[in-house]
Amino acid sequence: MKVRIIPEVRHYFYEIQYIMYEKDYFSYYEDSERYIEELITDIKKNLPAKRSKPAPEHFDKYGKEMEYATFRKNKHTTWYAFFDVYKDNEEIIYLVRHIENNHTAAQYL
Repeated sequence: MKVRIIPEVRHYFYEIQYIMYEKDYFSYYEDSERYIEELITDIKKNLPAKRSKPAPEHFDKYGKEMEYATFRKNKHTTWYAFFDVYKDNEEIIYLVRHIENNHTAAQYL
């Protein structure tokens, strides 16, 4: 099994780490970087083992018939990874197409 992340999501990760630093969620940019690196590692390592649910229609603009899984980072923030699952030469691939957190997506879930 492999977990892959599309370039748009990777770009969003780097934008969000800058935004979190600018909005003083983290005192140091390095802490914001570490937070995002840990989130990416968590997704890549644990997504295949997570219980997933069908993504609501609201998220179809990122891909049809996706699933999503949750990644809780702290008591205030849960991240949602939206993904497709497919086979490539007998290997199962989890393709992360979108990511949001409870502050922006909870009302749609």
